[in-house]
Amino acid sequence: MGFLSKLFGPQSREEENMTTEKLNIGIILGSTRQGRVSPQVGEWVKGIADKRGDANYEIVDIADFNLPFLGTTDGSEPGIADWNGKLASLDGFVFIVAEYNHSITGALKNALDFAREAWNNKAAGIVSYGSTGGARAAEHLRGICGELLIADVRVHPTLSLFTDFENGTQFKPQDLHLDNVNAMLDQVIAWSGALKSLR
Repeated sequence: MGFLSKLFGPQSREEENMTTEKLNIGIILGSTRQGRVSPQVGEWVKGIADKRGDANYEIVDIADFNLPFLGTTDGSEPGIADWNGKLASLDGFVFIVAEYNHSITGALKNALDFAREAWNNKAAGIVSYGSTGGARAAEHLRGICGELLIADVRVHPTLSLFTDFENGTQFKPQDLHLDNVNAMLDQVIAWSGALKSLR
């Protein structure tokens, strides 16, 4: 009998399934512009994550959902329901964040605003990039996460347009980021599993 079982008694079958079932983590591409580099960064994070084998990781590209600007339509576009359904199927997130004018992209903010309960009581990590590593965009995103009841983890890989990209377009990350990505994923998995019990 494990330590927790001694403290709290044996687990029910439902609780056992929650602790052994793999979590589903979405790697959300936060830019939709032509020529964006977020797909390169997202695939790099997914490659690192898949080697871990501790969760089901998938790329979630907000561009695929064709979301209108919030408040400009009647909300009946199928992409809105599909977006909410995709988010509801996930236990946690890794946001791939580009910095635009010291903040996140309008496309990411719009996508965040198009859901509510589907975000709640889940964890998220942030991987940002920009001239200062995207740090200012990440800080703005943390405030939004708090409002949406997303628990953002502390470890935050920051990628520089000057040292991690060739000519600002070809992603060539420095080796030092590998440890940070894995540490961030450790926290996302731990928090996502813990928060699952609240949903």
